[in-house]
Amino acid sequence: MTWQTQRLPGDHPPVSSGLIGVLLINLGTPDGPDPGSVKKYLKQFLSDRRVVEIPPIVWQLILRGIILNTRPRKSSEAYTKIWTERGSPLADITARQAEAMVGRLGDKVKVDYAMRYGNPSIESRLNAMMREGCDRILIAPMYPQYCAATTATVFDEVARVLANKRWQPALRFVPPYHDSPTYLTALADDLTRQVRNLTFTPEVMLLSFHGMPQQTLEKGDPYYCHCSKTARLLREELATRPEFKDVRFETTFQSRFGPAAWLEPSTDTTLMAEGDKGTKRLVVAAPGFAADCVETLEELALEGRDEFVEHGGEDYAVLECLNTSDDGLVMIEALLNRELSGWI
Repeated sequence: MTWQTQRLPGDHPPVSSGLIGVLLINLGTPDGPDPGSVKKYLKQFLSDRRVVEIPPIVWQLILRGIILNTRPRKSSEAYTKIWTERGSPLADITARQAEAMVGRLGDKVKVDYAMRYGNPSIESRLNAMMREGCDRILIAPMYPQYCAATTATVFDEVARVLANKRWQPALRFVPPYHDSPTYLTALADDLTRQVRNLTFTPEVMLLSFHGMPQQTLEKGDPYYCHCSKTARLLREELATRPEFKDVRFETTFQSRFGPAAWLEPSTDTTLMAEGDKGTKRLVVAAPGFAADCVETLEELALEGRDEFVEHGGEDYAVLECLNTSDDGLVMIEALLNRELSGWI
């Protein structure tokens, strides 16, 4: 029998193809704010060798012997303060960003979301897309600035999931968009709108990015440079607008963890220093986050306010991330359309 006349066996599984998948990916979240869920999440997150670069034989002793026995309760308190009826704000917002893209990119495009750590997992979403017939998939890490501890871990996980699959989809990845005019315009327009609606006129705006150990810069990670470029370009754009005419901008890094040296200046010490030197009205923006999360809603909005006010500050506000704002959704759509060029 020649190959032209061969027939598929009766038990051959049905095969779907011809669709395009788009997967928005954010860092992750526990399934619940309780200590048990937080511990499970932290174990997965902090066991990634790109996240913590201490040799595993040493780090696992510290992680399992100390951190996972102490940090989950503290982190649980933070998550409890921001948890909503819809669950984790980060997962909820990312899900709504994905939902908003449905239909905007064409009938053959399936849009979904995943968390790098926690649920829904990248593995479950990739498997679902391939079952539905997505043989071309665009992976969209929602990190404006590249960092090995965030962006690269997405590459790692996608490669792990696909490593043993016989039928490999064609893959594309949305690159870092830290200096994209589309991103910067969306940020500037959205922040301008929010500042215009404040009940006070800020003297200082902090542009707060998630911190990383100093060694990441020394080892060649571009994260610090990407953050610095975003901050510079955003400052230049905002400085042309009346709402920011007399505002002084400062770039800082938050969420320090452990005794190692981290990128400076730190957000918490800057907030206290600003209060000490007489600043009364201050706003914070977080241009490194595509969606509000525990770092913005609790660390910046609650802890940050206390630090500033306790040192003499008065008016304080943390501006929302782009989230599902009109500006934010237009930006996401534009970035996805750019990377889908030739597929749609």
